Amino acid sequence: MALSSMTGFARSHGVSGSYAWSWEIKSVNAKGLELRLRLPPGFDAVEIPVRTKAAEMLSRGNVYATLSVSREGAAPVVRINEPVLNAILNAVGQLSGRVDAEKPRLDGLLALKGVVDVTDAEQSEEEKAAAEDAIVKGFVQGLKGLVDMRRHEGDAIGRVLSARLDEMAALAQRADAAPGRQPDAVKRKLAEQVAVLLETAGRFDADRLHQEAILLAAKADIREELDRLAAHVAQARKLMNGGGAIGRRLDFLSQELNRETNTLCAKSNDVELTNIGLELKSVVEQFREQVQNLE
Repeated sequence: MALSSMTGFARSHGVSGSYAWSWEIKSVNAKGLELRLRLPPGFDAVEIPVRTKAAEMLSRGNVYATLSVSREGAAPVVRINEPVLNAILNAVGQLSGRVDAEKPRLDGLLALKGVVDVTDAEQSEEEKAAAEDAIVKGFVQGLKGLVDMRRHEGDAIGRVLSARLDEMAALAQRADAAPGRQPDAVKRKLAEQVAVLLETAGRFDADRLHQEAILLAAKADIREELDRLAAHVAQARKLMNGGGAIGRRLDFLSQELNRETNTLCAKSNDVELTNIGLELKSVVEQFREQVQNLE
C-alpha cells in the first residue's frame, strides 16, 4: 500500500438532464479528517452520501469541496404578476386627469419592478434525483483524482524520508566508531574526571569515589541510545514499506528519534561525538518536517 500526502487538488464535472455540475476539491494537512462543503441552494440531499464517501476514501486532511450547479437547455418561465400590474393600472387611471403626461407604454409597464417574474422551468422529482445521484458519483470521481495526486506526492515524500533514514543510520555508525567511544579514550576521560574530583576534595571517600566513577562511566556510554536509534529507524522502514495512513505513527517515532539524539548529545564526551549528534538532530528534524505532510 502506497504512502499518501495530505495535500492535493482535483476537479470533476458532468451533465445530468438539464443540470450541469462541477466539483472542485482540495486538501491540506490536518490532525484528523474534516470535510468542509459548499453546496448551492436546493442540493443539501447530497451532503450525507458525499461525507460518507470521503470518510471511506480518506483518513486525514482538511478537505474543501465546492459544488457548482446550473440548468442548461430549460426554457425560463415568464409570469405576469397580475395583482401588481392591476395596482399600477389603477394608480395610472387615478392620475390621468391630474397629470398632463402621455399614456404609459407596455414596455414601460413591464419594466417596472415586480410586474414580471422570470423563473426556471418546472423540474420533476425524478430529474432532480437523477442529478443528485450523478453529482455524488462525480464527487467520487473527483476524490479518486485527489487520492491519485496525494499518492503521487506521497511517493516523493517517501523517497525523501528513506534518504533521511539512511543518513541517520550512517551517522549512528559514525558515532559508534568515534574515537571518543573507544575503551582507552573512555578510561582516559574517566581518569581525568576522577583526578579533578580528588583535587577538589582531599578526603574523598573511597566508596563515594567508586560510585562517582561508575556514574561517569554510565554517562559516557551511548550504547543504549545507539541501539534504540537503530530500532526506531528499523521500525520506521517497516511502517513505510507497509504503506497506508502511517503519518501519526511516524510522527511519534520521529519524537522518539529526537529524544535519543538529545540524550546522545548530552552524553557526548568529545567534539566529534558532539558534531555527529548535532548532525543527527538536524536530519531527525528534517525527517519530522516531512512526516507532517503524510496521511
